[in-house]
Amino acid sequence: MAVEESKSKKTKVRKMPAVSRQDLIDWRRQKTVERVKYPTRLDRAHTLGYKAKKGFTVVRVKIRKGGRRRRLYGRKGRKPKKAGLVKFTPDKSLRWISEERAQKRYPNLEVLNSYYVAEDGVQKWFEIIMVDPQRPEIVKDKNIKWITSPKHKRRVYRGLTSAGKKARGLRK
Repeated sequence: MAVEESKSKKTKVRKMPAVSRQDLIDWRRQKTVERVKYPTRLDRAHTLGYKAKKGFTVVRVKIRKGGRRRRLYGRKGRKPKKAGLVKFTPDKSLRWISEERAQKRYPNLEVLNSYYVAEDGVQKWFEIIMVDPQRPEIVKDKNIKWITSPKHKRRVYRGLTSAGKKARGLRK
């Protein structure tokens, strides 16, 4: 790993190695939502609140790039121009959709945050930081204890994560 001087903070910043081509080949064969042992971008994960302790889980989500398609059914006997199957831009970002898929796969965990990892011609990969609000280590930690509150249940579906807030226009 290369060590680089940061001009603004005068501290050493470790550059993470880029995801290799072989990694992408392996990831394509994996499931859509795959639990990983360690974050691929450890620096980014720490910035977003990840800690290497019990109760924190990192999940890699694979999502198809591009716009969304609408189902054909339900528009029979209408003008074909109005069917509207392709070229639909979703109101949600791919990152937000990835967070929702991770939440659906792991319903006992809560989404803390997420970040971009890699992409190829067809797919993008995001890593989602998830927290188990029932773990005693999380309940005792004063910095992350807020996520155990009942008002933070299923926060990703209500657009309360960083990706959700950005898509809703609540931050730049």
